[in-house]
Amino acid sequence: MANLRLLQINYTRLVGSYKYLPAQLKWLQWKGCPVKSLPSDFSPGELAVLDLSESAIEQVWGWHSSKQFVMIVSFVTPKLLPSQVAEKLMIMNLRGCHNLAAIPDLSGHKSLEKLVLEHCHSLIKIHDSVGNASSLVHLNLRSCWNLIEFPAKVSGLKKLENLIFSGCSKLKELPLEIGSMRSLKELLVDDTAIEKLPESIFHLAKLEKLNLNGCRLLRTLPNCIGLLSSLKELSLTSSAVEEIPSSVGSLLKLEKLSLMQCKSLTSIPDSIGNLRLLTELLINGSAIKELPASIGSLSYLKRLSLGSCQFLSKLPDSIEGLASIVEIQLDETSIVNLPDQVGALKMLRKFEMRNCKHLGSLPVSIGLLFALTTLTVFKASIFELPESIGMLENRIILRLNKCTQPRKLPDSIGNLKSLCQLLLEETAVTELPESFGMLSSLMILKMAKKPQFPVARNSVPEEVSAATEIETPNPVSVRLPTSFSNLCLLEELDARAWNLCGKIPDDFEKLTSLEILNLSHNNISSLPPSLRGLSFLRKLLLPYCEELKSLPPLPSSLVDLNVANCTALERVSDLSNLESLSDLNLTNCSKVVDIPGLEGLKSLKRLFMNGCKACSSVVTRRLSKVSLRNLRSLSMPGSKIPVWFSQEVVRFSEQRNCKIKAVIVGVVFSVNHQIPDDLRDQPPSIPFIRVNITKLSKPIFSTMPELKGLPKTHEDHIYLFRYPECHPLVSKLRDGYDIHVTEQDSPYIKGIEVKHCGFYLVIEGEDDYGGNEELLDESQLSISEKLAKFFNSIEEEDHISESGCEVDSQVQETEEQDERGSEPLWWEGLLRLVRGCFCF
Repeated sequence: MANLRLLQINYTRLVGSYKYLPAQLKWLQWKGCPVKSLPSDFSPGELAVLDLSESAIEQVWGWHSSKQFVMIVSFVTPKLLPSQVAEKLMIMNLRGCHNLAAIPDLSGHKSLEKLVLEHCHSLIKIHDSVGNASSLVHLNLRSCWNLIEFPAKVSGLKKLENLIFSGCSKLKELPLEIGSMRSLKELLVDDTAIEKLPESIFHLAKLEKLNLNGCRLLRTLPNCIGLLSSLKELSLTSSAVEEIPSSVGSLLKLEKLSLMQCKSLTSIPDSIGNLRLLTELLINGSAIKELPASIGSLSYLKRLSLGSCQFLSKLPDSIEGLASIVEIQLDETSIVNLPDQVGALKMLRKFEMRNCKHLGSLPVSIGLLFALTTLTVFKASIFELPESIGMLENRIILRLNKCTQPRKLPDSIGNLKSLCQLLLEETAVTELPESFGMLSSLMILKMAKKPQFPVARNSVPEEVSAATEIETPNPVSVRLPTSFSNLCLLEELDARAWNLCGKIPDDFEKLTSLEILNLSHNNISSLPPSLRGLSFLRKLLLPYCEELKSLPPLPSSLVDLNVANCTALERVSDLSNLESLSDLNLTNCSKVVDIPGLEGLKSLKRLFMNGCKACSSVVTRRLSKVSLRNLRSLSMPGSKIPVWFSQEVVRFSEQRNCKIKAVIVGVVFSVNHQIPDDLRDQPPSIPFIRVNITKLSKPIFSTMPELKGLPKTHEDHIYLFRYPECHPLVSKLRDGYDIHVTEQDSPYIKGIEVKHCGFYLVIEGEDDYGGNEELLDESQLSISEKLAKFFNSIEEEDHISESGCEVDSQVQETEEQDERGSEPLWWEGLLRLVRGCFCF
């Protein structure tokens, strides 16, 4: 290895002598070095880069075997480094050496250019020799939390360009001679304890970036800051600065000024208008009340961010001078209206006004923003959109969520030929104009409203319930415009709770690009047969469509089908063509008697049938072992879990060559609907048990299986969850770990009673057999075959139970006849005749 120049031995422990390492070695990376100091026989004379980051090192060098000495990095007895090493070393990386308490005398390091001490948490002070490191260009002390002092004499740092103190939370002052660092370009002092900047800072003529973010003790800036003639970025985010000196207007090269979260800052100086090269002005979360009129002189400004300036109520008319502005953000301000001059911002692409609750209107001139691509007006008080909005020509995203005043959209909206996304969630809009079908580029339409769930009467006071009933308006039946089917590029439609009524028109098939269709919480009675022609449809979401009676043939592309709580649903078409279907939710579809084609759903992962008593027996016959092997979640009526499930704590014992391939968790629960809970119908998923892995009672991992919808009956239901090998519940299991299932201490939903719970650890080879298992003994069956037999046994028990009810009825009738044995035969015949006449 005589020619070896680069050596990387990360996270290794070496044994033996180091003197045989190549003398010509240039670069050594030994991350995670386990030794406290480098051995005494290690001194490669040509070494230029030494990377000992994330090491246990306490001192860099040990004793040398010759009469020369080497440096020891510690507070105790510093010694000299061999000149042949010191003179050639250019980069020393000690990042993350948490045990390093000090750095050595660097006087001999004539070539050292980069010194990285980031995250050296034990470092308290820096050796004075750093101030004379004339070759040093980059010094990184980021997150040296315990550093309290930096050398006062730094006049020797003539070449230093980057000085990083970020996160040195105990550092209270910068060296007074900092102005002597004439080459300094970047000074990062964010999240430190400094209270002021040295007056000599104005000598830093080459400084381009000054970061003072999070300096919570820094209240003032020196006037001389305006002499930093090369400064391009000044950041004071979350500092305690109370005033910006007017001299800041002399920073003629400044491109970015960040004053975000300066809670004590109430005004911006007029001189800011002199910053002709400024491209970003960020004032989010400050206490300013107005912007100076001079802001209109910032002709190069591209981004103006004023979010959460709660006292800001208007923009100056001079805003029209922002000729280059691309983005304006006014979230959570007190803006009442926008000046008409906003229409002059021809380059504006993104305009955001979230939670501007006092904003009552948009100016007509907004239609002149021809470059606009995103307009967000969220939770504002605007009454209507101006007709001029139809003049916007660019490809645009229009967000109007939670604007509760507008009842309709302007007819001109159909002119937005390039509108690609329209978000109208939880608005008061109840109709779409006929011109809506002209939105030929529309791809995403989200106009969901908040569903109104029934409130349990015994959970609220009677007078409150009565008042609520009076105030709730009767919903108006809504139909989509006839032109709606012209939206041939529409990929996602969310029309939840829009009170759509009756039949969905047949021409829905023209929405050929549709991938997601959400019509939940509507009063639709039927879907068109043409729905099958939507060949790209992946999600069909119809929960709480309580008047829907049947499902027509569906497109084979479906991945997710949800008809939960469609209480009138009676018939489901054959699903065997849905080869990609992974999620099927029929919760509380109590009138459905069969799910034809279920056995052919090879991709099915989740099947939810809570409250589906009428079809559960048929479904269990359709559930083959192949289906059960693929399923990750299954819920249906049932009152027991398999007897071979463990219901107590199990200590896992690892076996050679027998890996755990899955964990199956089973739960039997019921819901007591006599206990009121308004949330019972609302959450999409409900955590109710916890599966835990512990080691000697110490928690290692836990997960909470979630119910997808609750049954509306009091009957028992079974829920099975299969966790595959890749899930942490399986992958984190180790020899000697305990696994057990517990009930949630504080149930999210009231009235859920867990009656049985258990689990089974599926060992490698237990669930792999794909052949016919009819001739196998019980002990030889695969786990999925056992589950199939278990569900068949549930069906048989239900059948026996029903038969038993019939026998009991017959016995009761026989006993009644015996009691009437003394009655005359003619009277008995007359009774039979009467019963026959009234039996329908």
